[in-house]
Amino acid sequence: MPKLAQTLAALLPALFFAGMAEAEPVPAQITATAQALGQKALGDRWGYRFLEGLTSEIGQRLAGTEAEERAAQWAMAQLKQAGFENVHLESFPMTVWERGTESAAIVKPAPQRLVLTALGGSVATPPKGIEAEAVIFPTYAAMLDAPMGALKGKIAVVTQAMVRTPDGSGYGAANPIRRAGPSEAARRGAVAYLMRSLGTDSHRLAHTGALNYSEGVARIPAAALAAPDAEQLDRLAGKQPITIKLILTPTEHPGQSFTVSGDVTGRERPDEIVLIGAHLDSWDLATGAIDDGAGDAIVAGAARLIGMLPQHPKRTVRVALFGAEEMDYSGAAYAKAHGAEAANIVLAAESDFGARAVYAVQLPPGAAKSDFGAAAGRILTPLHALLSREPALRGGSDIEELAAMGVPVMSPRQNGLDYFDIHHTADDTFDKVDAAELSQNIAVWAGLAYLAAESDIDFRALPKAP
Repeated sequence: MPKLAQTLAALLPALFFAGMAEAEPVPAQITATAQALGQKALGDRWGYRFLEGLTSEIGQRLAGTEAEERAAQWAMAQLKQAGFENVHLESFPMTVWERGTESAAIVKPAPQRLVLTALGGSVATPPKGIEAEAVIFPTYAAMLDAPMGALKGKIAVVTQAMVRTPDGSGYGAANPIRRAGPSEAARRGAVAYLMRSLGTDSHRLAHTGALNYSEGVARIPAAALAAPDAEQLDRLAGKQPITIKLILTPTEHPGQSFTVSGDVTGRERPDEIVLIGAHLDSWDLATGAIDDGAGDAIVAGAARLIGMLPQHPKRTVRVALFGAEEMDYSGAAYAKAHGAEAANIVLAAESDFGARAVYAVQLPPGAAKSDFGAAAGRILTPLHALLSREPALRGGSDIEELAAMGVPVMSPRQNGLDYFDIHHTADDTFDKVDAAELSQNIAVWAGLAYLAAESDIDFRALPKAP
């Protein structure tokens, strides 16, 4: 046999088994029930009413505040009323950050007010503010290229715009500007840091979001400018020195946040868990409708429909409405509390990308080519979504630490082309959510969560594609 033919012959069994389905095909009745759940969800408005109640009766839900605690109590009551079991709160400690007042203005050469908002976790300016010359950098890389000490006594300003993408990858690429930028500016001597908001809109609204101060580096006040204001500074840059006055008065204190949990208990293997979640907290600039009230409504609405079936699925479907995601506590807190049962979580997924329609779903590695994947495709087709060939690897910030422990994750992909027009702004309100698109999300999540909970699939044991 020629050498190439021998090599191919040796590879064929591996290639065959890499794409081979799980041993037991998914029974047709399971797929039919999942499809029926999806169709029922399209006509159900419970999730939309849940979102309306959360954003109207509670409003903004800044992590660790009294408002977030009221939201947790409200959500717990909603889950109990909807028939969930084992509904409870899980508390964890955190440092609570609250915004205070914020203002900024160009003092010279052309006095005018600037629209901005403090980044979550920012320290305060002195009571009378900071007035200093601004150094404008058109890109983040340009600031990083500045030598140590070059910004001594200055306000560093990065005006780089975020790229609009359907999948949100532009946000991930630009995220270091907000997360690491303040400390990088401080390393170079800056006394404050301003950046163009991580957003894709042209509105005169600033986008907030958390920063991460580096250990051993001075903590300087940091804020995000509305896009038109960043562009205004670009136009003034280079003509003559720009002086900016900045006042931020945030405060911090010890507190606690809460995760709300409720189960649709499995009828045969209740200790095996399909975990679906979203985060309950929001920023304080608006009522958190797309970030992430919609996600709460999607996962709670999907699990509620599963719980209404004549019999529960074999495995437990657990809903977790995580606390303090925006301030980076949720994932670590949940993993710490539930790490011991990570081996029993057969699948985890989170909804945190608004309420636009799902167009594709990523399954754990190897699942797309399994019989489970074939059944998932049949569920998605009538909902105008498709099964992605790319596997889900990370999930989101609420479940990424579970994923690091080996928990398989699923990732429904939504149309996010305009998500970052609204994300983290004062415009994140209930009127931005389309009821039909929200229902399509709930349909996708209900069908796939039921399929995972009723089938016998072990995602960890699936052969992975080479």
